Amino acid sequence: MRIAYLLDDTSISGDVRVVLAQADALIARGHEVVIATTAATPGWRASRAEWLTVDELSEVERRDPQCVIATSWQTLEPALALGAPRTLHLVQRREPDFAESETERACIEAAWRLPVAKIAVSKHLATFARGFHRDAVEIGQIVDAELARSKLPPENDPPRVLVVGAAQVETKGIDDAYGAVGHARWFGHSIALVRVSPWRPSLAEPVSESVDEFHVSLTCAEMTRVVHSCDVYLGTNRAGEGFGLPAAEAMAAGLPCVLTRIPSFLGFGEPHDYAQFASEGDPIDLGEKLVELLDDEELRARLRQRGRAVASRFSAGRVGEALEGVMVAGRLEGC
Repeated sequence: MRIAYLLDDTSISGDVRVVLAQADALIARGHEVVIATTAATPGWRASRAEWLTVDELSEVERRDPQCVIATSWQTLEPALALGAPRTLHLVQRREPDFAESETERACIEAAWRLPVAKIAVSKHLATFARGFHRDAVEIGQIVDAELARSKLPPENDPPRVLVVGAAQVETKGIDDAYGAVGHARWFGHSIALVRVSPWRPSLAEPVSESVDEFHVSLTCAEMTRVVHSCDVYLGTNRAGEGFGLPAAEAMAAGLPCVLTRIPSFLGFGEPHDYAQFASEGDPIDLGEKLVELLDDEELRARLRQRGRAVASRFSAGRVGEALEGVMVAGRLEGC
């Protein structure tokens, strides 16, 4: 099958990483995939897909795709206008909730209500998407296989605690992460705080006082090395988070996690015994759970094992099969 993804942005982000991972999963199943973009071809993650840089997304028409996948609200109308036999909307976050104005929110919601069936990376996003179009299913998420490890190195002393996300994005809750680490340090824990962000630190971040390492705009290979160098993952995301891919990647790598009790993280699996869960927006509770984890070697070992088991379901094979079921077998009504 000839499949085209439409991308309006290729800067470092989890959203783009997922598109590339899905494309590779489909290619592995024998499909032809082109990723069309009005932006630059990214160099931070490789993909087997063909890249098509265009001035207008309508230029994809010359490739005669049998299925077109919109990846953002800005690409929904161009995707539908191509008139392919199947058109889908890949949902990775609640875009209407990120509108910068009421006018923009109205535009986003109008795009979401176009007659385009939706495929979501998580159950709670599929539920949200059904508020705009009745045909919406969960297809699952992909964690790159390179993150998984069969053998873990000895723990560092002091423990390296990983916090990922841009402080400028409210849903990442990075201010709560600093509060949690500060709480643990106040109670005598020596912690090496490792920060990763697609952007430079915000002016509000206490980098010089609190951070031991700050990494910016890492390639996927570089990110894997940093994750593998750490001992604990601290995920302080808030309820607006679409999935929280870095947390799933950390679990796949065998890092015990402290996570907020939000729909995206709770949607990783059941029972919810694969992480230390704390209240959203509560740095004290997050800090307490971090202290408990650092104090309990047996708990860390159990969460490493359970986290890897849960993260194993985020495989390219499963998502590729689900995508194929939607696009080829027509398991989603209306697509």
